[in-house]
Amino acid sequence: MQALLGIVFHFIGGFASGSFYMPYKKVKGWSWESFWIVGGLFSWLIVPPLAAWLTIPGFWDIIFSSDSSVLGSTYFMGLLWGIGGLTYGLGVRYLGVALGSSIILGLCSFFGALVPSVYYYFNPKEGKDTIADLLGTSWGQMVMAGLLLCIVGIAICGRAGKMKDDDLGHSHKDASGTEYYFMRGLIVAIISGVLSACFSFGIEAGTSLGNVANENWKAVNPGSGEFLFRNNVIFVVILWGGLTTNFIWCMILNVKNKTFGDYTNKKTPLTRNYLFCALAGTTWFLQFFFYGMGESKMGNGPSSWILHMSFIILVANMWGIFSKEWKGVRRKTTNAIIIGILTIIVSVVIVGIGNSLK
Repeated sequence: MQALLGIVFHFIGGFASGSFYMPYKKVKGWSWESFWIVGGLFSWLIVPPLAAWLTIPGFWDIIFSSDSSVLGSTYFMGLLWGIGGLTYGLGVRYLGVALGSSIILGLCSFFGALVPSVYYYFNPKEGKDTIADLLGTSWGQMVMAGLLLCIVGIAICGRAGKMKDDDLGHSHKDASGTEYYFMRGLIVAIISGVLSACFSFGIEAGTSLGNVANENWKAVNPGSGEFLFRNNVIFVVILWGGLTTNFIWCMILNVKNKTFGDYTNKKTPLTRNYLFCALAGTTWFLQFFFYGMGESKMGNGPSSWILHMSFIILVANMWGIFSKEWKGVRRKTTNAIIIGILTIIVSVVIVGIGNSLK
C-alpha cells in the first residue's frame, strides 16, 4: 500500500512538472517575459515560504540562524539554477512542451548524474560516488551505459525537431499556433539542461537547514521517523536565487521590448491572465512537494527518481499531442520523436537500475 501511495504521489508531482507551462498558453495579450515573471513570483517567492510555513514550525528562525556561508552557497546555486529555469521556459517556448521538455530533462538527467561524480573525484566526500566508481564498478558501468543511451535519445529528439522544422517549411509556427524556432530553442535547451542540475547542488549546499528542521521535528514527534517536508526550508533559499536571475532578465526584456504596460493593460483580460499565471507558478512548485512525499512512501531514491523523470516526460509529451504540436508533420517525423522519447525513458530506467545495484 505504501508503494502504491508513492507511485500516486510521484505521478502527481510528475503531472505538475509536465503540465505547469500549459496555463501560460491561456494568457492573452502579454509578452513572454511578463507572464513568465508573474508566474515566477508564485513559483519562487510566494508559494515556497507558504509551503514551509504550513509544514515547518519556525522555518524563518532556521534560515536566519544558519551560517552565512550555507545561505550564500545555497543561494548561489539557486542563481545558477535560475538560469536553467529561465532557459527551460524559453526552450519550451521555442520548441514546444513535448520536444523542449524531452531534450532539457534528458540533458538534466545526464549532467545531474555525471557532473557531481567528477566533482567528488577531485573533492572526495564520504558517501559520494566519483567518476572512478562509475567507470570501475559493474553498477557504475550500467549507469554510464544509461547515460550514453540518454545522449542517443536526445540526439534522436533533436533530429526529430529538425525534421519538424523542415516539415513546417521554417514558418516558425506549428499547428497549435505556437512559436517554433528550432536552432534557437536547441541552444537554450542545452543551457537549461546543464544548469538545471544546479538545483540538486543547492539542496546539498543547504543540507544543514534540512537537518535542523528534521531534528526539530523528531524532537516533537519521537518515533515518527524522518521528517517528510524537511527540504521545504531549503527550497525557500534556493528559489530566492532563481527569482533573482529570472526577475533581472524579465525586467531587462520589459525595458527592451517596452512591455511594462502588460501588467495594467485593460485591453487584455487582466484578471484571467493573473489567475493563469498564478496557477502555472503554483503548479510548478507542487512537483517538489509531491516528489518528497512519494520518495518517503517508496523508501527508495533510485526508484523514485525513475518514476519522477518518466512521468514528467510522458505527461509533457501528452500535452504536446493535446496541443497539436506535432500535427501536420510527416509520419516519419512523428516516429522519430516517439523513438527519441522512449529511448530517453529507457535510459532513465537503466540509470535507476544501476544505482539500485550499488
